[in-house]
Amino acid sequence: MKYIKETSKPVEQAVADLQAAVLRHKFGVLHIHNLQETLEKKGVDFLNACQILEICNPQTAKDVLVMDMDLNMALPCRVSVYSENNMTKIGMIRPTAMLGLLSDAPKMAKIAKEVENAIIAMIEEAV
Repeated sequence: MKYIKETSKPVEQAVADLQAAVLRHKFGVLHIHNLQETLEKKGVDFLNACQILEICNPQTAKDVLVMDMDLNMALPCRVSVYSENNMTKIGMIRPTAMLGLLSDAPKMAKIAKEVENAIIAMIEEAV
């Protein structure tokens, strides 16, 4: 269900490289959540760097929502870049697994696979 790759890059560089790959694949970054920073602002010490990128291909998102508006709860796709055990990791929940739980439409499975392949390529480019 998860797809995770390790990289020797620091989190900040991996995020920058992932953002560039996202654009090359005609997706966009809607928002980046800096989890460590947000928790620290709330008075919670959290040692692991963790940035979560919300990414989306607008046309694909529209296609999904036209088929099943309820799937807005699963969009946009999230890709996390985080530190764990002195390593940087880039990972996601596979769209095929998530959307497979939410829809049994064959066309949705095809879209999920296309999105998953694109995001895997982005992650591979960023490691």
